[in-house]
Amino acid sequence: MAESLSSYYESLFSDARRSGLSELIGADLAATAFLDGKPERKGKSKITATERHAAFWSASFLHGLPKETWMQESLVLALARYFGQDRFSSPSLVPHVASLAPESVQRAARYSGLVLRQDSPRWKEVEALADTHSANFGEYVQIFGIFEQAHKARVAKVEQMYLQLANLTPLELLAYTSLYAFEHLIPGILEGTQASGGGNVQEAWNAIEDILAWKLATCDPASLRMNDRTIGTSLGTHLSPFLFPSREGPPPRSDLYSAFSTLVDAQVELNSFVAGSADAFCYNDTIRFVMLGERLEIVETDATGIADWHRDGDKLTRLHQYWLYRGMAALMKSPDTLALVGPEHLEANLQAFAKAMGTWQQLQEVYGVAEHVQTEAGSKVDVFRSLLAIELMTAFFIEDFLRPYQEYLGQFGHPWIALGRLAFGGLTQVEMQNRLPITWSDKTAKIAKITPWTVSSDYPRGQEQAAEAILDFWTSDWVTLADQLRRGDACLRPRLHERPMLKMGRHLFELPWMVAVQNNATAAVNNLRRLGARRGDARDETRRIEQRLAALFAQRGFQVLVSYELPSLSADANDVEEIDLLCARDGRLLVLEIKSTYLRQSVKEAWTHRHVTLRKAGRQLNRKVTAVRRALEHGESLQQALALEADCMPEIAAWIVDTSIESDHQRFNGFLKVSLEEVVIALRDDRQWLNDPDGLFQTGKASGTSFMCDSDRADFASLYPDGFSAKRFVEVIESAAVWNFLDGKSVR
Repeated sequence: MAESLSSYYESLFSDARRSGLSELIGADLAATAFLDGKPERKGKSKITATERHAAFWSASFLHGLPKETWMQESLVLALARYFGQDRFSSPSLVPHVASLAPESVQRAARYSGLVLRQDSPRWKEVEALADTHSANFGEYVQIFGIFEQAHKARVAKVEQMYLQLANLTPLELLAYTSLYAFEHLIPGILEGTQASGGGNVQEAWNAIEDILAWKLATCDPASLRMNDRTIGTSLGTHLSPFLFPSREGPPPRSDLYSAFSTLVDAQVELNSFVAGSADAFCYNDTIRFVMLGERLEIVETDATGIADWHRDGDKLTRLHQYWLYRGMAALMKSPDTLALVGPEHLEANLQAFAKAMGTWQQLQEVYGVAEHVQTEAGSKVDVFRSLLAIELMTAFFIEDFLRPYQEYLGQFGHPWIALGRLAFGGLTQVEMQNRLPITWSDKTAKIAKITPWTVSSDYPRGQEQAAEAILDFWTSDWVTLADQLRRGDACLRPRLHERPMLKMGRHLFELPWMVAVQNNATAAVNNLRRLGARRGDARDETRRIEQRLAALFAQRGFQVLVSYELPSLSADANDVEEIDLLCARDGRLLVLEIKSTYLRQSVKEAWTHRHVTLRKAGRQLNRKVTAVRRALEHGESLQQALALEADCMPEIAAWIVDTSIESDHQRFNGFLKVSLEEVVIALRDDRQWLNDPDGLFQTGKASGTSFMCDSDRADFASLYPDGFSAKRFVEVIESAAVWNFLDGKSVR
């Protein structure tokens, strides 16, 4: 099969050459097809990745390509794919390319992640270049060696600490996790600083998730099926002695807590090395690593790229603010929803409702989410109600756990005494309340507790079925997850905040310290778009994204076509997928390629999105714009559908419109990539919500009351001072005018 497949790539190259195109373009076309997984099938048989590698790398044209061809991105990425697998080998390939374009081999080896896979046979091929091409690869191989030694040392430290905690059950490990959080993470969060000791809260959080995943993968399955007796025994041994020390009871296991704290530090160090050093070496092209004696130094090579990365992060923070402001404004204009806000902890509950409404608007307008989605358990959940439930849980844990804990900590100065007083206070209430740093109940009791949060005009007492669906939406079944991790299944591991209800047997566990501080908007987006990317609803959501954005364009006077299939008179019509959005007004035509994804957290994820999704989108858009031009030149149906003047070619602007913020305002195949939220804000002309005009998000300002009394700010300068026009809209997007306040420019 490999020989026949090779002819596919040979044909792409030779057809390009016969058409008068250069070797560079011909090779790019073939490499691009390989990267896109083409061809997918041979007859009825699906072609495997190994077969595709064998076919592509045996193509004869590869051996005659000049240096500049091997330096282009598509060939480098194809070579990275070769280095990223172990099943196929082409012994002559790497030395050949290294002799022509050593920089390309170096980049490809970095992009493939070989720095942490030096047991791979592909690394042996690169390592051998230190002998045959020492000038270009001697130091390069040494750098890899330094990374390997550093990585092994950190892994060994973590594994050593694992052994000391091997006998703990997952619940017992959660007990030490919670003690650690209240000592090291929560005080810094409450004060708006980093974790105690100068660490980073997110780094510690990530480390804890990795430790819990290790425990789930290695624990006895029976330890996850608990009853009230085993829960009491575990927490009575590993949690209560810290909070309620007694001469008669067991002493606190300070040795295990110390081991856990050391393990967190070791895991943070390992993760920091992987993300901050190894992944930076592999995927961050704005820096490079150089040898200084026997150690490595990082040298910045692209100050603009570094600034863009931080700017994108700032944009993401501002977008969270934008949706909260919009949620607040929507809440104040919805008396029916306001009537549902309970009087207890009024301000916190108002914030919870506003946050839920803001996230709900974001999920609808940006991610195309419908009112109800199906959970993994098969139930249909009301999305807004599920958002409201998690926000109310957050508000409850802030008011009833974190604030009292902060007061007790200030009073007594020790986390265990403060936690003990918090827990004792719950026990002394008329109806005893669990104020331990871990809460739990069986599912039936939890349903009863949150049923009042599902009150509506149709169900004035709430609905148990709706409450159960909400729990399903936010639940991570640790029995199932542990089984998947134990078997090595390639499963998406839920992050703690994405599904914070931890199901072990018939009990649901919550971590008040986590739910109180997590970003529920990010949790909801990634619950649906990362963990639930293969849901049956996801395809319909993609359609709704296009339709809802189309409606915004239509409100601005554009003639809009959604998911448009080009007429057959276009020579390229059979080659072009449907066009997501065509928007025409004032003699201008927008061709938009819509991409929907999730919120990323790492440079590796951002790199993959850039070099896979966005790179492919640029090629798709190039084909579509070419086909649109030909359709306009050779037929009237498209002009008529868009109400364009006959025999007058409109000015065309084509953009990749993406739900993610990565690589914002960069170009792919010549086409601008912008965030969908920026387009929404530009069409709505409400960028004031990005600029935190009332200082809600400044340190120490937790109240939204002043804002909600002043939600319609008439003094804010419009993006369209002379009135809306297609020309000005294009200028706004292409100049990033929505974001100009980030450069210190006034927007008033």
